[in-house]
Amino acid sequence: MVDGEMLDGPYETDTEIYLGDASEYSALPGVITFGGNNYRNTNSYGTAELTNKKFGSQWTAPTGSLTTPTTAGASSYWSGNGWTGQPLLVEWPKETRQIMNMYDWAKEAESLVEVIYPSMDGYVYFYELQTGQKTRDALNMGYVYKGTGTVDPRGYPLLYIGSGLNSYNGTSHVFVVSLIDFSILYEFGANDSFALRAWPMYDSAPLIDADTDKLIYCGENGVIYIITLGTEYDEAAGTISVNPTRVVKWRYASYNNIQSGFYLGFEASPVIYQGHLMCTDNSGNLICLDLNTLELKWVQDTLDDSNSTPVLELEDGHPYLYVSTSFHLGWRSWVKADVPVWKIDAETGEIVWQVDYSCSSVADLSGGVQGSITCGKNNVSDLIFAPVSRYPTAGGGTLVALDKATGEQVWEFQTQVYSWSTPTIFYDQNGDGYILYCTTGYYLYLLDARTGEMLDSKNLGGLIEATPAVFDNWLVVGHRNGSIYGIELT
Repeated sequence: MVDGEMLDGPYETDTEIYLGDASEYSALPGVITFGGNNYRNTNSYGTAELTNKKFGSQWTAPTGSLTTPTTAGASSYWSGNGWTGQPLLVEWPKETRQIMNMYDWAKEAESLVEVIYPSMDGYVYFYELQTGQKTRDALNMGYVYKGTGTVDPRGYPLLYIGSGLNSYNGTSHVFVVSLIDFSILYEFGANDSFALRAWPMYDSAPLIDADTDKLIYCGENGVIYIITLGTEYDEAAGTISVNPTRVVKWRYASYNNIQSGFYLGFEASPVIYQGHLMCTDNSGNLICLDLNTLELKWVQDTLDDSNSTPVLELEDGHPYLYVSTSFHLGWRSWVKADVPVWKIDAETGEIVWQVDYSCSSVADLSGGVQGSITCGKNNVSDLIFAPVSRYPTAGGGTLVALDKATGEQVWEFQTQVYSWSTPTIFYDQNGDGYILYCTTGYYLYLLDARTGEMLDSKNLGGLIEATPAVFDNWLVVGHRNGSIYGIELT
């Protein structure tokens, strides 16, 4: 559908979408979307100058809770930060800060890294990275934000966030928010009659093609939105506006949805490589969609509802995806099921290798890989890291390191309680990698990425489903029990 009209013939883009290398995605220093960029391959930015290889000083900030309506006419309770819940860390230029609704001290600082954290209590919070001091008032949106937002990669003061549940304020949908004055510049996706699934939830983190001014957003309603934003930004005047000039929608049907009742839609976040979007869905598919023709290039079976965002790596110039899936109780088994970790050729969709883990599951608290795979660089450039939940025990979890070339397991780190969080890898001044691994058992672990050795651990006092983000020597993560933590890496 283009601008409300169904297409009878082939689709042609007005301006070609082409996202280049992940290192070129953002003009802003920091972590500005889930996985950092269009390859989804980093939740960290900069270098950590380490001496002790331990957790150091910390700050905390409180979050609240929000009650939402259910389809059965009851209410549900949501608190803190959940899945995927990665904070955004942005080093704004001083010139840009002058036109924002920041406190005077934040505008006047020579440099400032801002933590932007949409939360499940309906608020978006704003803090200075190293102190936890508020940089501006919190923004009350009144909707549950489970997923991760996106800051505009052009350096424009825009925040894109989609809610994950209906609210007493209205139907769940997507917001484009001005970070100059918190005005809502554009909204969409609330009750979309084009969707084949009436489930307007948006846990997926969108991407923006800077060259074409296009927003690409995957919905759990089974629609992929490609919106030419019509952005006008004048920093000198302190103004920004969004007036979409073209709205394209793509939908699909799935054999698993029709035959087995699997849901349509996307909870994972898409990878975009050049002009192709790749994403897992709720219906057991990994798709590759040409964004310039809206033709499916290939589809791979992922066996189950997958919440795992694929990660793209270029190896000798060739694109590969690393991805996994979940085990929803009753979909494939009522006891245990194999959960593969795959390496997939991104050009053809063919499986290069797979490693299976026999996982348990619980209704509404699934086993398998609910987080995403993390790819190593520098001294661990040969490894990927996968958080396998409810393996080998029904309540436990295992972080596994696998060889990129063969899939052979190099090491594992077992915990008594499982993890839904994506492991975050960061690097020190020598290029050595370290992993932050969070569990629903309240613990945050610091691991040597090469060996899996535990270097430190910290009980944060709450169930952690969210994914940490790192900027230089500081990490930020929130938990379900109502606290956001900023922790120094020493």
